[in-house]
Amino acid sequence: MADKGAAAPELPRARLPARIAGWFAARGWTPRRHQLDMLGAAAQGRHALLVAQTGAGKTLAGFLPTLVDLAEDPGDGLHTLYVSPLKALAVDVQRNLMTPIAEMGLGITVETRSGDTPSDRKARQRARPPHILLTTPESLSLLLSYPDSAALLATVRRVVIDEVHAFASGKRGDLLALSLARLQAIAPGLTRTALSATVADPDAYRAWLAPYGDIDSVALVEGEPGAPPVIRIVIPDDRIPWAGHSGRYAARQVMAEIARRRTTIVFCNTRSLAELIFQDLWTLNDAQLPIGIHHGSLSVEARRKVEEAMAAGRLRALVATASLDLGVDWGDVDCVIQMGAPKGSSRLLQRVGRANHRLDQASEALIVPGNRFEYLEARAAVDAVADGTLDQERFRPGALDVLAQHIMACAAAAPFDEAALLDEIRAALPYSGLTAELFAEVIGFVASGGYALKSYDRFRRLARDADGRWRVSHPAFVAQHRLNAGIIVEAAMLNVRFRNGRSLGRVEEGFAATLGPGDTFSFAGLTLEVERVEAEDVVVRATSRPARVPTYGGARMPISSHLADRVRAFLADPGQWPRFPADVREWLEMQARRSRLPRPGELLVETFPREGRHHLVAYTFEGWNANQSLGMLLTRRMANLGLQPLGFVASDYALATTSLAPIPDPAALFSPDILEHEFVEWAQQSSLLKRAFREVAVIGGLVERQHPGKRKTGRQVSFSTDLIYDVLTRYEPDHLLLKAAWDDARARMTDLGRLAALLERAGPTMLHMDLARVSPLAVPVLVLIGRERVAPRDVDDQLLIEAEALAAEAMLAD
Repeated sequence: MADKGAAAPELPRARLPARIAGWFAARGWTPRRHQLDMLGAAAQGRHALLVAQTGAGKTLAGFLPTLVDLAEDPGDGLHTLYVSPLKALAVDVQRNLMTPIAEMGLGITVETRSGDTPSDRKARQRARPPHILLTTPESLSLLLSYPDSAALLATVRRVVIDEVHAFASGKRGDLLALSLARLQAIAPGLTRTALSATVADPDAYRAWLAPYGDIDSVALVEGEPGAPPVIRIVIPDDRIPWAGHSGRYAARQVMAEIARRRTTIVFCNTRSLAELIFQDLWTLNDAQLPIGIHHGSLSVEARRKVEEAMAAGRLRALVATASLDLGVDWGDVDCVIQMGAPKGSSRLLQRVGRANHRLDQASEALIVPGNRFEYLEARAAVDAVADGTLDQERFRPGALDVLAQHIMACAAAAPFDEAALLDEIRAALPYSGLTAELFAEVIGFVASGGYALKSYDRFRRLARDADGRWRVSHPAFVAQHRLNAGIIVEAAMLNVRFRNGRSLGRVEEGFAATLGPGDTFSFAGLTLEVERVEAEDVVVRATSRPARVPTYGGARMPISSHLADRVRAFLADPGQWPRFPADVREWLEMQARRSRLPRPGELLVETFPREGRHHLVAYTFEGWNANQSLGMLLTRRMANLGLQPLGFVASDYALATTSLAPIPDPAALFSPDILEHEFVEWAQQSSLLKRAFREVAVIGGLVERQHPGKRKTGRQVSFSTDLIYDVLTRYEPDHLLLKAAWDDARARMTDLGRLAALLERAGPTMLHMDLARVSPLAVPVLVLIGRERVAPRDVDDQLLIEAEALAAEAMLAD
């Protein structure tokens, strides 16, 4: 692990009650030091951050103080809240927690509460709560919106936050920090516990966890080191493709690995790729081994069925996305396979930890890189895991749209005093610097929609009482909030179902719009034929005809800055190259001979003609989002300079543009003032800001996704938000949500921080190579030009064919 911050004061020795100690002994276990340290922290009434490897018993350590308390006196009322980023994790924890509770004979009740929980059970939980409630940040926020929440939650003594690294630094973390501040006001004596295996900067998380950011109030508990993981990079036939990003070329090797293992999880970075890989493996599954698929767009029933089959050991393999990244403990998993590059060392370590979920046994994993750059990234990730170096998280001030949602939840529970609520909210670290003026502006937005919208009754959600407190102006707004609250704003979805009503999951509305009767697509591990498309449903039947795979518009995971730096170091150090496969080594050697390899901190830009057009390739290593944004800006500037750009393509590693005119001096294109001029102009004229505004408007409660009994279509939501966006940009350009949309567009959608850092160093470090023809390093990105919109099922084969032809040209010695 990286630096863990200042050493925490020694914790008192803790002893287990006889009943719990007997349970450990009956299993032949000895409590681990960090588990007893968690009891020691609880005995002192301190908050605690536990950083321990996967398989170290983190979850049990987090719950031990609760089990000790409840073993001595179960009592009535809600004792512990457990918050996880995934519904699947909460269900898995419930299943695993019930075993020791039953074996110890403890009268402790444990239930889950999420978006999948039936409404009658949610109502019963508020009236007769369990001792332990397992939930998500969104469901906790909704629970706090009920008038009886203060009475329900007043008995809470502990909050356990699992996999805290997965959401603390994002908007879901903002929402949870606000909910924790409200909980602490309701139950002042409660203690907070956070658990993670992959925290690079524990002090940053201790500050986030602590009320008012008081880092000294949070004990840092570190687990013992476990067996180091064994990670191999798969290289079928000693050849790594020039292009592609899926690793599908290795499907036969992956299937062979599945056949020789007990249980394998095959991780994919996107839902579309998961569907593709499942179909590829099933085609090669001559032995008819039981294989499942799991991702967030499948129905609750389909996901639960697969999770139960995995827990029971009935599956030999499961193809999954980030929906199963975190914490799920299936002991029979003996191998993890990562399809494509992992994009970060922390993510790789998290996924590898799903195999051999035991501290004293090495987790085994394989990485299948999609192309040669991805091989370097995979090697960098393996080295980082071996070094114990994780990716740093970037914390930033809390988002205002999330704050608006929280204010509405507080008002739904009870009228509030503005000054008192501000004090409470400042206890959450992301909002500790919130000024009274900005807070009043956010309340004004929640109350009336802002200056340009205040004449519309449908935006008047809050009003002042005679004593000056804020209250909800009409009960309908409370129902509206509970129907629409949430932080994850997906594209509009349509249900995929059979004629008998059985649901398989959901596809995005944009993909569904391309379907008509008779069209086929693969989904949920099945091949389906469309019977009809309705307003909210795609009605299907099973078929054996060839099919395409649904596309999803979710954000791509960019390579982390940490891994990008390691890849740069590989390029600049020929002493590392003997470690690489022969074809990767030859690729780099020929690049060094034909052009140059960039040194760390240096920006290599190559220009060359090909097929009557002029190409520019910049090797930025700043991730897909930043490169995509830079491509938009460069082509805009190229057009202004009369260079007649035809388009661009971006990868995590490089950006390539095509133009009719040559570019004699690229330095003028990369000047930092491009962010002052072209960026603002591009963002205002493109759909970028509107897309960002749509998200913050939904999160902030300005636009509904659902009415009682009816869900809006994506077109309806877009139409509503676009109208409001146009009104605000014209009449109130400094509106709170426009500011929030700009923040999102800069930080998340364009990765402007990495882009700005690149442009800052571009001038003094640019190395321009004017070449006679394409270079070896340019092949992986250049082959993508013209292929961006090819159907996913066909794209890899076409890329491989074209890449080989382009590579033959690039690898000529002179």
